[in-house]
Parts: sequence; C-alpha cells; structure tokens
Amino acid sequence: MAQTKSISLSQFTTTVQGAVKAAIQKHPKFKAATPESIEFSYLIRGIPVPDGVLAHVTLAETQAYANEIAAHVSGAHQGAIHSIGGHVIVGIPAVDSFVLEK
Repeated sequence: MAQTKSISLSQFTTTVQGAVKAAIQKHPKFKAATPESIEFSYLIRGIPVPDGVLAHVTLAETQAYANEIAAHVSGAHQGAIHSIGGHVIVGIPAVDSFVLEK
C-alpha cells in the first residue's frame, strides 16, 4: 500500500503555476491566465483548459501540454487528461492518498 504524502497547498499551487508558465513557453497555443485554482477529482489533479484554447488545439497537442506540466510538477513523463461534459482538465494522475497542509 502506498504511503500517505504530506504536501503544502501553497507550495503545490506555486509549483503548478510555474509548471503552467513553463509549459506555455513550449506550447504557445495554450496561452491562458495563470491558474488560481486546482481541480482535485478522483482521477486527476489539474487545471481546466479554457474553451477558447480547446477550439484551436489537437488531442496530441493537449497531451504534450499535459506531459510538460506533469514533468514540472511531479517529475512524471506522462501527463493526464480528463474530459467530461465538454470540459477538459490537464495535469497529473491522482496519487493514492495525500494530506494538504496550509
């Protein structure tokens, strides 16, 4: 069984914001405002992709963008994409369990 990890919410948010900025440098089609929130769902930890951006990118470009964010946030080589009801979230796969600290 995986061990519970403890992470700082403010550090995690700062890390995600830095990862998004770096990913936008390599994938300029995804230029959007720096995220102020992070989605925590069962399958993924990530940020929503604005509809205006989705209208101009392919699935392969979206996966490359997700991979770039994941590499900066968790050192992962594979980013995650979650799409439901016309909304797309990119980020990292969910870990088994963790504790957020203020």
